[in-house]
Amino acid sequence: MEDGSPEAVVWRNRALTLFDRVAVPVAVCDVYGAVLLANPAMAAECGTTPGRLRGRDVLELFRPQQAGQVERIAEALRLRHRSRYEVSVRWEAPGGAERFGELTADPVSDSVQDTPALLVMLRVQGEREPLVEEPERVTPVEARILALLAGGATTARAAKETGLTTDGVTYHLRRLSARWEASNRTELVARAYALGVLTPGVWPPG
Repeated sequence: MEDGSPEAVVWRNRALTLFDRVAVPVAVCDVYGAVLLANPAMAAECGTTPGRLRGRDVLELFRPQQAGQVERIAEALRLRHRSRYEVSVRWEAPGGAERFGELTADPVSDSVQDTPALLVMLRVQGEREPLVEEPERVTPVEARILALLAGGATTARAAKETGLTTDGVTYHLRRLSARWEASNRTELVARAYALGVLTPGVWPPG
């Protein structure tokens, strides 16, 4: 059957329809791993569309867990071996969770002499939820001082409100500045908001 014949066109269209509809993440890559064609299921694992995957390196999208696996596959392909190759990978899912699984790559070509493309399939084996960073822990006195500073209080006012001496307030501010690498009080307050110690959108600050 010639490539340009009506029969070839019909079967090519059927194959592409099946490729798009299959629920398994599948891509066709060149021998170097660049994506030539990807189905929607594969694109969904990367949080994008099939067209935007074209030209991307499949081993950058799905990071190998063992570098030796990739080197062995590259050597086998160079020698034109036509086995099925498997690579353990991990990647970040669209929701931020880390997934892990296995890529299988099958060399495919019209003849043995041709440089093969790689039919790549992804099998998801599990998922780890994204780590949620807890707000920075500070003492109640430190939090109170920061809230007072955010409201415009001076050191003397903060000392009066907390029952400390001005030296006591300065001591706490120096500790916080060293911990957060803040060079001045404005930056210290900004860090307190960024780290969740102070609540944005609340007045007076708290």
